[in-house]
Amino acid sequence: MLYGFFAALPLPAASAAGGFIARRLGPRIGATKRARVNLRRAMPELSETEIEGIIHDMWDNLGRIIAEYPHLGTFKMFDPKGPVETVGSIRRLKEQPPGPDEHYIFFSGHCGNWEIAPLAVTQAGLRAASIYRALNNPIVDRLIHRARAAIGSELIAKGAAGRRAIMALRGGAHLCMAVDQKMNTGVRVPFFGRDAMTDKVMARVALRYDCRVVPVRVERLKGVKFRVTFEEPMEFARTGDDEADVLALMTLINARLEEWIRARPSQWLWLHRRWID
Repeated sequence: MLYGFFAALPLPAASAAGGFIARRLGPRIGATKRARVNLRRAMPELSETEIEGIIHDMWDNLGRIIAEYPHLGTFKMFDPKGPVETVGSIRRLKEQPPGPDEHYIFFSGHCGNWEIAPLAVTQAGLRAASIYRALNNPIVDRLIHRARAAIGSELIAKGAAGRRAIMALRGGAHLCMAVDQKMNTGVRVPFFGRDAMTDKVMARVALRYDCRVVPVRVERLKGVKFRVTFEEPMEFARTGDDEADVLALMTLINARLEEWIRARPSQWLWLHRRWID
């Protein structure tokens, strides 16, 4: 199957092959219609030609990510000669690890190759637990789960995420999660000017356990060259009104994600049913 084919190739060749296949097949499947609708609503200033270009490049990026899964264990995040430029606050945490009472939540979105974010955390020497949404196809989900073992973090499926996340924090781990998927049990938060149901587990945990919330931006620069930027922890208020504080924090987070996506729209997964309507 394709997973074995990509695993047998060197990383650059596997990534290029995955991009080639996805560029040709992806635009023909039904989900691409959703991407077009999402782009027209989120970024109405774009022309149809620009939208088609973004979709073409989005499929290239997605195909590359799929092909890169068997090679996750080969990424050396802090090797100056490696394919990933790792910058920002993670380097400080690598040199001066957090104390036992310091809790971090590292959040990212489905941009670039999103698996690089937790990989940088674990290779910095930090214990981590990654919260993820299981794929609908159980066979593909098992393959991805196996590939993620190379990251070295505990994997927590959404659904029981709140309880397990708290246990992980209490056990000395830090949390990693992508926060840009629709969560019907979440809270309405603005995203590209429209309400999007957004998971509130991260905000609740951050506020309850006084976690430092670190935005992590992943960018594909060219081929298998990446930049992962760990920004400084976000500043956010605690008023004592839990629901208002959760909404305020998730609004800040969605705004940061939107900034990243607008800067590199072709690297975000526009296929999601992200919005309410």
